[in-house]
Amino acid sequence: QVQLVESGGGLVQPGGSLKLSCVVSGSIFGCNAMGWYRQDAEKQREFVARSPRFGSNHYGDSVKGRFTISRDNAENTIYLQMNSLSFEDTAVYYCKCEGGSYGDSWGQGTQVTVSS
Repeated sequence: QVQLVESGGGLVQPGGSLKLSCVVSGSIFGCNAMGWYRQDAEKQREFVARSPRFGSNHYGDSVKGRFTISRDNAENTIYLQMNSLSFEDTAVYYCKCEGGSYGDSWGQGTQVTVSS
């Protein structure tokens, strides 16, 4: 089974930026798409962004225009650049391998806290 390891979370002030990374233990092409999701203590896990192997990236409505998903296929890594962060962005962020030869797999999550 593929392993996903997120990093880059932390504490940031409102209006600030963070860049998350997720490294896939195998080939990233084993996943039909790579996604980012988030969850805080009071809500269900929420879709943030998706980078398919082919086609355009997709974003959740709450992050459109502020977050950017990207990938480095040679490094088997996806990124989430988060700008203009607000208190509502506070959550644990998870990356997900979606479909493909590995099936659906989740990382362990990385905490993002937006606070003044």
